[in-house]
Amino acid sequence: MAKPGKTKPGKIQYSVVEGWEHLPRGYEHRDVAEVAVDGEDRVYLMCRGDHPVMIYDRKGNFKRSWGEGDFTYRTHGIYVAPNGTLFCTDDGNHTVRQFTPEGRLLMTLGTLNTPSDTGYDGKNMMTITRAAGPFNRPTNIAVGPKGDLYVSDGYGNCRVHQFSPTGQLKRSWGTPGRGPGQFYLPHGIACAADGRVFVCDRESDRIQIFSPDGEYLSEWTDTQRPTHLVFDAKGRVYVTELAWHPGDESKSLGPITKFRQARMSVFDKDGRVLARWGTPEVTAPGSFAAPHGLALDSRGDLYVSEVTWTFAVSRGRAPADCHTFQKFALKTQ
Repeated sequence: MAKPGKTKPGKIQYSVVEGWEHLPRGYEHRDVAEVAVDGEDRVYLMCRGDHPVMIYDRKGNFKRSWGEGDFTYRTHGIYVAPNGTLFCTDDGNHTVRQFTPEGRLLMTLGTLNTPSDTGYDGKNMMTITRAAGPFNRPTNIAVGPKGDLYVSDGYGNCRVHQFSPTGQLKRSWGTPGRGPGQFYLPHGIACAADGRVFVCDRESDRIQIFSPDGEYLSEWTDTQRPTHLVFDAKGRVYVTELAWHPGDESKSLGPITKFRQARMSVFDKDGRVLARWGTPEVTAPGSFAAPHGLALDSRGDLYVSEVTWTFAVSRGRAPADCHTFQKFALKTQ
């Protein structure tokens, strides 16, 4: 288990790029659930709204959208596979679907609008009494170095599912709880270059690490409500972290009595903190209301998506015009 690391100022520095995206008239970013970047540095936003997949070039120029009418308002994840196809997670209809970059459907994992039976009542994850198969409100997907697909099945389940590249289920692991290999909301997932599977166990304030076959290896605990994570070319790990508010209850910290701000953290390959930022001023550029997803481009610039409406605006924690997406330019590394 990695011990809490100390921030090392100056190791990695970013500056926020204000006003990066140029939205066409009639479009909005109410909630941006996830972001992904392809090999040509096109930026794909997975949005909750009338235009689910919105595509920009690296300079923030809007190119097109697709997916209108094909997704619920609970879109959750988007991932660019090594072959350039896109995997989109929709926890509202319990599927993970693969598309071409132009939006043509290639494959569906899960049965549309048919959740697996975990005992979940549709609202409270504490009603999950048992693990089940794919899916009950899946959250994200990652592709391993050998092409296998790993899906975090989080809001209504407590599992990770491993599929072959063509979509055959190979194995699943996880049960409700806080022990090794157990989960309280497996929310984000990523695969390291050596095949290890990193899972954001959000409500337990930890990142669990597994072998490619699901064997528990270790965990990192110097993190707070981790929502998603990505690796850079040097093996560093970038993590988005939600805030804790008074009245919340963490599975590791217990009842929350003091506000703990949302933040962005960067770890080295051993779980030591290299950089961390975010302030209590959630509307300030470079701070966060509800960081939910992230991606890196070929130059190391960082893109962070936020579900600002769901976690902040609708609960009176931020104004309606608070940012839902931010770009950060890499300064030093």
